[in-house]
Amino acid sequence: MNLGMPEIIIICIAVLVLFGAKKIPEFAQGLGKGIREFKRAMHSTEEEIKKGITEDPDKKS
Repeated sequence: MNLGMPEIIIICIAVLVLFGAKKIPEFAQGLGKGIREFKRAMHSTEEEIKKGITEDPDKKS
């Protein structure tokens, strides 16, 4: 899917109309926090998987 400049402008105008200028910074901040939390969870999951792979398989807990 290839978006050109006219499509991006229309999307921006639609977002402004739907949410208003005051809500957009709040929305962006919430989106940023969500992305950071997702990355943190991905990193922690990756570390758990790596730890599980490197543990001795003969070792019983």
